[in-house]
Amino acid sequence: MARTGSKVRSQFRCSECQYTTAKWVGRCPECGTWGTVNEVAVLSSLTPATHRAVAPASPAVPISSIDPGTTRHFHTGISELDRVLGGGVVPGSVTLLAGDPGVGKSTLLLEVAHRWAMSGRRALYLSGEESAGQIRLRAERTGCAHDNVYLAAESDLQTALGHIEAVQPTLVVVDSVQTMSTTEADGVTGGVTQVRAVTTALTMAAKTTGIAMVLVGHVTKDGAIAGPRSLEHLVDVVLHFEGDRASALRMVRGVKNRFGAADEVGCFMLHDNGIECVADPSGLFLDQRPAPVSGTAVTVSLDGKRPMIGEVQALIGSPSAGSPRRAVSGIDSARAAMITAVLEKRARLPVGTNDIYLSTVGGMRLTDPSSDLAVALAIASAYTDLPLPATAIAIGEVGLAGDLRRVTGMERRLAEAARLGFTTAVVPPGVESPPRGLRVMPAENIGAALRVLRKITENVDRTG
Repeated sequence: MARTGSKVRSQFRCSECQYTTAKWVGRCPECGTWGTVNEVAVLSSLTPATHRAVAPASPAVPISSIDPGTTRHFHTGISELDRVLGGGVVPGSVTLLAGDPGVGKSTLLLEVAHRWAMSGRRALYLSGEESAGQIRLRAERTGCAHDNVYLAAESDLQTALGHIEAVQPTLVVVDSVQTMSTTEADGVTGGVTQVRAVTTALTMAAKTTGIAMVLVGHVTKDGAIAGPRSLEHLVDVVLHFEGDRASALRMVRGVKNRFGAADEVGCFMLHDNGIECVADPSGLFLDQRPAPVSGTAVTVSLDGKRPMIGEVQALIGSPSAGSPRRAVSGIDSARAAMITAVLEKRARLPVGTNDIYLSTVGGMRLTDPSSDLAVALAIASAYTDLPLPATAIAIGEVGLAGDLRRVTGMERRLAEAARLGFTTAVVPPGVESPPRGLRVMPAENIGAALRVLRKITENVDRTG
């Protein structure tokens, strides 16, 4: 007699990519991640499943009848962070702030909690990495001590939720989500299963209580957020905190934002006594510029909606018998190799056998294709030993055919260059109304751009 009903069988599922297999494996064959395949129980029915409707707890309503004021922003008191967040934090939202160790995440969030408390609201700082005494020492050093900032050194999720219920704050900082653990999920602390369970519980607590929650996330050696990819899907806002250890400049970059634009960037300066906002990072860069030398070119990149000045430096080494060396820092190595090939093929500049070293100034990363022309002119300037004047900039994308193409936000980039005192701009054709005081020199292809380079350097020599 055949049995009907249901039985429980086991299968193994990857917590990273949800790949399922009938047996356990150490490495997921789909995504290649180690240690993410776990056993799960699956209820398999031998009879056709029946679907029945369930009465909803609350009826669906027209979208126009929903009050938009329930998701309004509250300022954190830090202008650059509010810029990235879209105006501030939203009650009931969950923000994930990820960054390298020592970049200043805890210092920034302690400042956020302090500014929040100064506005008359209560903040709770939950730390699973430091003791309350260590946080108090940092607060004394940075001037962030306030009676409305509550501290708790706790790594257990249930106890942390108890602290939230007892304090009744409007802002909660969890530092960090990888150090939190719960007994309701398997796996080790910081593992994929634990991180997902902790984030899900904290997100549910924020949505049900209306508390704005900020989670600190660790990153891997590749710069990605540690833990499952679904971690970024669970939260409302994802921010990346970037910075070079050799420089005090820090940048908060928006990756995901359900309450505003996701392509904004905020600039900070990290000091021993705290962190401060930098409203004009381009001006900070200009203060550090030396006298014009060959192999340097300046461009205007667009980080979100913010134009920023960036300098590209190039150095040409002597031809070697072996394979030429290519060393790149702050620039995409693939685009740098492409630009070098275009210079040799389309502009007849024999740099293919030379060692080429490219770098940006101040640890800045130029991933925007608008910096292609600046990279090309820097290489050409280093090869010909013709320095570009300090008041010249180059903006444009270089194609494989050697043509120069316009980029988005050209008017905003040129306006920023004119505001900072630049007088000459080498750009692709099509700029109709340049800003006052800025002379635009169009170039249709990379060969014409090199002729413009020689022209403006000769003019500087004659006038100088």
